[in-house]
Amino acid sequence: MQGPLAVGPPPRTRSGRGRRPARAALLVAGSTAAIGDVVGQAAKAVENLQTALADAGAELYDVISTRVLVASNRQEDLVTAWEVVRDAFGDHDVPSTLMGVTVLGYHDQLVEIEAVARRPRFLKRRRKRAARAR
Repeated sequence: MQGPLAVGPPPRTRSGRGRRPARAALLVAGSTAAIGDVVGQAAKAVENLQTALADAGAELYDVISTRVLVASNRQEDLVTAWEVVRDAFGDHDVPSTLMGVTVLGYHDQLVEIEAVARRPRFLKRRRKRAARAR
């Protein structure tokens, strides 16, 4: 059985530089997207997650768990961010944890999504077996 696929920032180089986490609500230039907007940042974080998954040969269907972090003490903000994430996953009901936190790692960042996905090769074999069983 294949192990989980880690999606996130690559290891740091000797210079200490590396790409920003793909699951954060950041723009390509490294600045925070949609400052002050939980919906906008959640949508950008999902978009960045999809990009990171695609780079690894996976998709949202391959995700087996998520943790959604929202920098807010308002439950309404957590629910708002969660609705964006839930809608992006559609019928794929992923076990998830939603957490309100005091602060996230980047200036003006409100939303971060951590995800664990199975390796697509393992899932392809599993899907083929399920299709044959039908």
